[in-house]
Amino acid sequence: MRTYKLTVAYDGTGYQGWQKQTNTDRTIQGILENIITEETGYSAEMNGSGRTDAGVHASGQTASVVLPGRVDEETLIRRINEKLPADIRVLDMLLVKNGFHARKSAVGKVYEYHIDTRERPDVFRRRYCYHFPEHLDLEAMREAASYLIGTHEFAGYTDKKDEKSTKRTIYDIIISGQGGRVDIRYEGTGFLYHMVRILTGTLLEVGTHRRTPRSAEAALKSKDRREAGFLAPACGLFLKEVRYDKN
Repeated sequence: MRTYKLTVAYDGTGYQGWQKQTNTDRTIQGILENIITEETGYSAEMNGSGRTDAGVHASGQTASVVLPGRVDEETLIRRINEKLPADIRVLDMLLVKNGFHARKSAVGKVYEYHIDTRERPDVFRRRYCYHFPEHLDLEAMREAASYLIGTHEFAGYTDKKDEKSTKRTIYDIIISGQGGRVDIRYEGTGFLYHMVRILTGTLLEVGTHRRTPRSAEAALKSKDRREAGFLAPACGLFLKEVRYDKN
């Protein structure tokens, strides 16, 4: 048996997220598994680095799959991409050590959230940005972000109440803006259900002075979801990179 690591990009607009579901065939995992099964003649089961919600995009999602033997990676990538819809692509496929697992082996993730603050939404980027036509105080947002960096219990920043552990580490939150566009980059060990979108909603409320920068820390301490900001829409969120130990 051989284990392969795949890097996948997709426009999540028309899909019900990464994870396959019994009530729909519009999931990234389900589509990929079906095509790999067709091409290899082996019932393929993929493990993604994590679940992206319906409407969330990825330029660097990773997945692992175990196949019965060695395959020609370039040939299989070409055949898979020929059958995939135009909004999903396998970018890379590598033979890795057996035991590698896309989720369990990951040591970090990078997400980016894109915001369009102009009066009218950009015609060409409207599917990949959250149109939020308000002036944002970026310095206030950066101050709020400083309270969120580090290792904390993020129970107040998730919509899933039965998480086994809500402790996560955020290494950095980088906020930049130019020409009616604001980008927020999150780097950390991992993120809870809806966590990045709730963090973004909180920072946007700070940026419009609907809340104080310090209130971001208050939501951490209280562990109360009601103390954090709104859930920012899925359309502006991208999974950019999944990081693994080089060894």
